[in-house]
Amino acid sequence: MALTEVSSNKSFGGYQKVYSHESKELGCVMKFGVYLPPQTEAGQKLPVVYWLSGLTCTEANFIEKAGAQRYAAQYGVIIVNPDTSPRGLSIPGDSDAYDFGTGAGFYINATQDPWKTNYRMYNYVTVELPNVINNNFEVAERKQSIMGHSMGGHGALICALKKSWTV
Repeated sequence: MALTEVSSNKSFGGYQKVYSHESKELGCVMKFGVYLPPQTEAGQKLPVVYWLSGLTCTEANFIEKAGAQRYAAQYGVIIVNPDTSPRGLSIPGDSDAYDFGTGAGFYINATQDPWKTNYRMYNYVTVELPNVINNNFEVAERKQSIMGHSMGGHGALICALKKSWTV
């Protein structure tokens, strides 16, 4: 799967990057942040933490506000933070309320029209995105975890309990 680098900034000896890619699961272009600590430059395969943000956030929220890059650099952990929902689909009603639609994917798969075709955040976070990460970065595939805050905490619990996230 082709990735497009949107941005790259040096941070605590590593790089905070943002990529976009065409998501087959969601039917749109998705963005995600990935912090690559300095240990990746030596070719080390590192553990990954997937961070799911809360309601109305984008991938930028965690990057700009958490300050986790310092600790990820210190302990050699890759952090991946996806956007919270598909964007730019222009589904009628997707931007009518802050807690439904754009920015509010809830990390579940929608089951009703017109949402069920694109709002498949559970599959995106548990299957498609990990495949993208595993195929494009030096990760320890059997050392991956998931966490989040607010809506993302709910999503992390759902994903971990439903999928048995520990691989």
